[in-house]
Amino acid sequence: MSQNKLGIYGGQAVIEGVMFAGKTAFVTAVRRKNNEIEFHEMPKKDKNWVRALKKIPFIRGLVGIIDSSAKGSQFLNFSAEAYAEDEVGPETDKDVNKAKDNEKSGVFSGLAVILSVAVVGILSFIVGKLIFTLVPVFVEDFIFGSIFENQFLHNLLEGAIKIILLLVYLFAISQTPLIKRLFQYHGAEHKVISAYEAGLELTVSNVQKFNTLHYRCGSSFIVFTVIVGVIIYSFLTYDTLWERIYQRLLLLPIVIGVSYEVLKGTNSLREYPVLRYLGYPGLWLQLLTTKEPNDAQVEVAIASFNRVLEMDNQPAEEIA
Repeated sequence: MSQNKLGIYGGQAVIEGVMFAGKTAFVTAVRRKNNEIEFHEMPKKDKNWVRALKKIPFIRGLVGIIDSSAKGSQFLNFSAEAYAEDEVGPETDKDVNKAKDNEKSGVFSGLAVILSVAVVGILSFIVGKLIFTLVPVFVEDFIFGSIFENQFLHNLLEGAIKIILLLVYLFAISQTPLIKRLFQYHGAEHKVISAYEAGLELTVSNVQKFNTLHYRCGSSFIVFTVIVGVIIYSFLTYDTLWERIYQRLLLLPIVIGVSYEVLKGTNSLREYPVLRYLGYPGLWLQLLTTKEPNDAQVEVAIASFNRVLEMDNQPAEEIA
C-alpha cells in the first residue's frame, strides 16, 4: 500500500514514550511507573500563514524545523513532568491543597508555560545549530588554516569535523541510561511507522519484525545539512576567518531549506534500487540515535499511533 493512500505520519521519542503527529492532532503516550499508559493530546492549530509557508519549497523546511522545535519541547515537557512525578513519588495532601488554591490562575499560567516552553525549544534549536555550525569552523581553521589554501578542501575538512563532533556527542550521551531508553523509544517509533506503511496490523509481534531505521528521520536531516553545507559553501570564497563565519551564519537558513528538500527527495526515491543509496548516510547515523526497543516500549508507541489514527477519523469539532 502506498504512503500517499495511507498518509504520511511522523513522530519523536520523548522520555518513556513516543509522540506521533497526525493530520489533525499530536498524541504523546508515556509509560508511567504504575505501568499504565498516559496520553497527552494536542490539536493541530497552525496559523493560515504558517500552513501557507509549509507548502513553499526551500522555505517549508526552515519553517517546519522551527515549528517542530517549538511544539516538540511541549511534548518533552509533558513526558519530563510525568517522569519526575514518578521519580519523586505521589503528592502529599499539602501539595494537593496547594494545587487547588492555585487553580484559579491555571489558565494564565498554562498559557505562560506553553509559551515559555515553545521559546526554549526554538532557542535550543538555534543555539545547538550555531554550535555545530561554528565550532567546526574554528577547529578546522586552527588545525589546517595555515597548511594549504584550497578552500574546497577546507570545506570538506570542516564537514568531516562536524560529523566527528556529532558522532562523539551522540555516542557519549547514548551511554547514559535515560538517553539509551529515549533512543529505544525512537526505534519503536520508526518500527511502528514502518509496519503501518507496510499495511500490517499494529501488533507488538508485527512491529518488532521491522528494523529501527527510517528514511524520513530527523537524524538523516542532520547528515544532509553537513553534506549540503559543504556543497553550498564551495560556491563562495572568503579572505578571513570572520568572513567565513559570517557566510556560515548567512547561509544557514538556505542550507536547512535545501537539506529538507534533499531529505524529501531521498524518501521518495527509496523504492528505486540505485537511487535508494542516496539516503544511506542518514540511515547510518540512525545506528547511533536508535536502539532496539523491548515489547513494552513498542506497546507504548502502538498506543500513541492508534490514538492519533482515532483522532484523525473524528469530526474536526470533536477534536478542537
